[in-house]
Amino acid sequence: MFRKDHLENGIPVLMDYFDTVRSVSVGIWIKAGSRYEPLDKSGISHFLEHMFFKGTAKRTTRDIAVEIDSMGGDLNAFTSRENTAFYIKIIDEYIDKGIELLSDIFVHSIFPEDEIEKEKKIVKEELKIVEDTPDDYIFDLFNRNVWGQDALGRSILGKRDTIVSFTRDDLLAHIRRYYGTRDIIISCAGNFRPESIMKTLNRRFGGLRRGSEPKIGGPPVFQHAVKVYSRDLSEAHLCIGVPSLPMNSEERYALFALNTILGAGVSSRLFQEIRENRGLAYSVFSFTSAYRDTGMFGAYAGISKKRVREVAELIIAEMMKLKDTLTPAELERAKQQLKGNLILGLESTSSRMNNIARQEIYFDRYISADETMESINMVNVDQVSGLAERLIREDAFSIVALGSLEKDIFNGIVRQKPKKAHE
Repeated sequence: MFRKDHLENGIPVLMDYFDTVRSVSVGIWIKAGSRYEPLDKSGISHFLEHMFFKGTAKRTTRDIAVEIDSMGGDLNAFTSRENTAFYIKIIDEYIDKGIELLSDIFVHSIFPEDEIEKEKKIVKEELKIVEDTPDDYIFDLFNRNVWGQDALGRSILGKRDTIVSFTRDDLLAHIRRYYGTRDIIISCAGNFRPESIMKTLNRRFGGLRRGSEPKIGGPPVFQHAVKVYSRDLSEAHLCIGVPSLPMNSEERYALFALNTILGAGVSSRLFQEIRENRGLAYSVFSFTSAYRDTGMFGAYAGISKKRVREVAELIIAEMMKLKDTLTPAELERAKQQLKGNLILGLESTSSRMNNIARQEIYFDRYISADETMESINMVNVDQVSGLAERLIREDAFSIVALGSLEKDIFNGIVRQKPKKAHE
């Protein structure tokens, strides 16, 4: 059952409680991520996320690790482009103890200078890992090319020169700027009593009184770029995409169906044509990325460098065909797949905690599973075909490849938008 309440200081608390499990997930969400960072502080949201675990007024880093392991739980955090979250998952008998631990790192972290210097080395190693993992790194390169210097185009991890520059004062300034009560929400899912958990949360988080600064900046412009990054790899990596819908678009369910049909499963068009029929790739799939004011719809493939152009042409052809070749049977399979994924996600308290938090952030209301299922059921062929026709055009594509490739490998593959006279 869902319930929304507020702490005494106004922080909204979202609760999805049920007694069919023994776990509880509690998340502290901040409505600010890497997209709101100044260029010279790129990566500070992610770096600060790390630093919250480096000691409090009464716990050392080791104390924090020992305590969560002693509860058999999971204490962690993540940074995205628009949000930062700190969460704990424990069995129900440790609710109070778990929330006290979560609140201690969030409210009472001290950010020691020596730990800051140590963490700079760790985050630089994390950056190396991403750069050495080409099927991850290609997405950073793709974002960089389609969003440019806008913060959506920057790596969430930041850059080496910004990471090494961070000071304790920088971290505290970021907290003062964005970690105010009007930009925090608390999300809880699992086996608990709402009245009891509200008392605990008020005791642990009710003292937060910090304000937040308004976020600035309009929607970024999607850049229609074709770019090859040369690297000596045994396999080439490819991303192709077009601009798409923002997170709260009324057409989002049609987009979910479109994505499912194109490449979100083993029966999808890309998987069947490129992997099963032609044997050209082990990994091929489509994806959507949605933000508060914009989005992207695209596809990825990892392929032999000899097959890069062939696979790129196949992906573009499959995307272009979507507007004319959808069938009711194909759409019905996609809708059943979407509903099945939704139901399976409801079996995890972590997924439910994440889901209700994102609903609050992007829709400012609770959307039940029944409402979501009904919205999926209402999607029809004309809606999906019409959306495909609007989004997927010959002059809308951006292409990025990583590997041992010729720079001109994609010459003439897509029709670029003509530049305006003043450009």
